Amino acid sequence: MTVYGWIFMLLSCGFVTALTAFCYYRVLRTPATTEHMHAPLDIDTHDADT
Repeated sequence: MTVYGWIFMLLSCGFVTALTAFCYYRVLRTPATTEHMHAPLDIDTHDADT
């Protein structure tokens, strides 16, 4: 393989590895939420009505 082939292969593998690491980081990081929204328990959804 030529020198340009090696350079292209190393750059391609490096790009794919960096993109994979970035995507894993974005998916697996925990968001810093300060407020958790909860629905009130007294909402009547009328799903038990017959």
